[in-house]
Amino acid sequence: MIATATLTFLRQLRRNNNREWFNGHKEAYLAAKADVEQLAMQLVAGIGEFDGSVRGLEPKDCLFRIYRDARFSHGEPPYKTNLGVVVQRGGKKTNYACYYVHVEPGGCFLSGGIYMPQPPVLKAIRQSIAVNFDELGGIVGERSFKKYFSAIVDNNKLVKVPQGFDKSSPAAEFLKQKDFHVMRSVDDGDLCSPGFLKQALAAFKALTPLNHFFNEAIEDSNE
Repeated sequence: MIATATLTFLRQLRRNNNREWFNGHKEAYLAAKADVEQLAMQLVAGIGEFDGSVRGLEPKDCLFRIYRDARFSHGEPPYKTNLGVVVQRGGKKTNYACYYVHVEPGGCFLSGGIYMPQPPVLKAIRQSIAVNFDELGGIVGERSFKKYFSAIVDNNKLVKVPQGFDKSSPAAEFLKQKDFHVMRSVDDGDLCSPGFLKQALAAFKALTPLNHFFNEAIEDSNE
């Protein structure tokens, strides 16, 4: 679970997104960071029970900086107003499929799969989908998967099937996608409840076959 104080800090940061305020509330930030680090370790331990590829990860492997990169955020506020935990094989800088918890007041969610992959990874996944579309359909059609995730998000896709793939393929709509992730919204109250970790792990266990499907495609492309 996440402490209510963490969400309170993020709400205040949203209203006071400047360096002077942030520096004056550094202790509150460090407490929020420690809170999310604790959740990260609980998730690594729990997910590691059914996905051994994430065992041994540390908080630094799972958390993103709250500071915006000034090189790519000219004119934007200096700090992000959310915190997130990403658990994936090899840590946050790898290309493998992930399990993700987004902590943002009024916008918390669970997610996973592949988000904004690099071109070689995207191509490998599309090739696997084209060949193993029935397998993918079976995974997302499983009762356990559908209990937590309605479908693979498809709001980022091409207009046409990419070059090199069969336009008449039954997988055509999936092949148009630029990323392959799922999402499940979480109420702030649920995020801060004692049962949150158990609920998150149950959802991520249901997601594991989909992540394995993507990771196998990536592994094959690396050979």
